[in-house]
Amino acid sequence: MRVCFLIPPEPVAETPAERSAGCTRVVYPMPNLYELTVAALVESEGYDVSYVDLSAGGDLRAFVGSDNSDVYMIWSVNLSRAADFAARDAIIELQPQAKVVFLGPGATFFPTLYLTDSRVIIARGEPELTVIELLGCLRDGSDYTGLQGLTLLGDGGRIVRNRSRRLMTDLDALPFPARHLAGKTAFHNPKLKLSPYTTMLTSRNCPFRCIYCVPSSLTFARELDFREDNGRKPPISFRSVESVEKEIDMLAAEGYRAIGFVDDNFIWNEERTAGICRALKKQGIIWGCQARADAITEPIAKILGESGCTYVDLGVESFNDEILKFIRKGETSEQIFKAIDLLQKYKVPVKLNILIGTSPLETRETLKDTLKKAKALKVDQVMFNIVSPFPGTEFYAMAKENGWIAGGEYEPTNVQRDSILSYPHLSAEEMERILFRFNLRYFLSPSIIWKHMRRFRSFSEFRLAFKALWIKLFGK
Repeated sequence: MRVCFLIPPEPVAETPAERSAGCTRVVYPMPNLYELTVAALVESEGYDVSYVDLSAGGDLRAFVGSDNSDVYMIWSVNLSRAADFAARDAIIELQPQAKVVFLGPGATFFPTLYLTDSRVIIARGEPELTVIELLGCLRDGSDYTGLQGLTLLGDGGRIVRNRSRRLMTDLDALPFPARHLAGKTAFHNPKLKLSPYTTMLTSRNCPFRCIYCVPSSLTFARELDFREDNGRKPPISFRSVESVEKEIDMLAAEGYRAIGFVDDNFIWNEERTAGICRALKKQGIIWGCQARADAITEPIAKILGESGCTYVDLGVESFNDEILKFIRKGETSEQIFKAIDLLQKYKVPVKLNILIGTSPLETRETLKDTLKKAKALKVDQVMFNIVSPFPGTEFYAMAKENGWIAGGEYEPTNVQRDSILSYPHLSAEEMERILFRFNLRYFLSPSIIWKHMRRFRSFSEFRLAFKALWIKLFGK
């Protein structure tokens, strides 16, 4: 049986959705490990697997019409819905015997939008085991309609949401992502600069309770499904340090020179962090990660500095303690400043992620203060975005109740440029203008330009970084 993992092209002249993070459009391309892990598991079960990426441009109908896959898998996020619906409709029309299986948070939360035909199936939440069981039924011609973790159309066109599947506890049992299906030449990361580059994942989920947060598309799908049945966040799952080291060794042997860890939070304790850092240092791989400010201790900062860590993304959101308390960030501005000081002490480049509008306490004055403090910190990079009220988050319910969503309901939005959030004292249009000005003032300041120009080792590095900034500012 042939299984095709398909990334459809955008139906309009738009930058493709970034399906790994799930809330932005592509600034620089990175592999979707969540999808590639499912593909690796499917491949290990003996199915004929293909991976077709048309996101950079391609004739969808010509491909579907000439293909003969039995099952098409599409990892769908909110921003990719238009592309994914076009692919679904083309497959239903041109390959009438094929099934379309949607994975990811978009389909998990919005089944009514996706289920337009009995041949369309949703594997909700954490999808690996659900997909394998579903494919087994399709291959054998047995009934799959009662499988755990599926949402599908039942009698009379009603939507049936089967019971959720238990979350995986042994992530070491999963195969490494099928990176060979996606290739390696297209991926790069301006913060790492070396290639070949790839991403890695060592854990699943985050225990913290920020009201707005959508850390990654897998985490979001996992949380949406688990919360529906249990009313709370799902537990964290970890890979062992030994499993992570084995994958690092494999990637080094395959020629990879840079790794970006995409864990919602990479740093949990000193022992685990030190073990992974030793494996990276042994292979001479440069790397970066995402972390919380309150996880940065002096020993951890020292470990990072000695092991080739070339960036730490800190999701600080704001330097205002009242706003941090409102959004349940669970940390203070003092902790943020201390973490930055420690990382800079050990020469670990710091990237700050700041969200505009996370709280109705946000004002023009708090935003001006945020920009002033961000520039004064002299970190390596700052990324400004506008918060979006993603369905399924506490912030979405709050925004709906208080009428803060422009137009009344969520619409997929590129948080790097656009806003559907509108407070009585701070409109969506004003937040978009502030975001654009912040980016210009920060990235075009002489000190930032000089800092980054000194680090480019080739014109190619400069070109890739400039392209990422242009997309961030102007969208194309």
